[in-house]
Amino acid sequence: MSGSRKKLVIKVMSGLSDKERTAQAFTVAATALASGVEVSLWLTGDASDFALPGRAEQFELPHAAPLQHLLAAVIAGGSVTLCTQCAQRRGITSADILPGITIKGAASFVEEIMEEGVQAIVY
Repeated sequence: MSGSRKKLVIKVMSGLSDKERTAQAFTVAATALASGVEVSLWLTGDASDFALPGRAEQFELPHAAPLQHLLAAVIAGGSVTLCTQCAQRRGITSADILPGITIKGAASFVEEIMEEGVQAIVY
């Protein structure tokens, strides 16, 4: 693995109840991706709902990019993961979520953030 590799892992826990934090997480993910950084976005807690079709479209915040566009960009160019426990608590299965999103647990998150060249941020 090259020491110059850059990867950003973003864990977003907020949802509709904290719109500014949520928008910031998705904006940073899409901006990093557009800047050439490898991006992994983890949907946990209230953000788990955004793994479901139509949920990102329900998010509105003045002066913020549409969440569904930011999410689509990260799905297309990076990786998006839904927390296993968060999904189970909400009755969400892999058949329910948007194409391109995977479901993984804490062990996968820890493995990912411990890789060389990774910066992790939690929103």
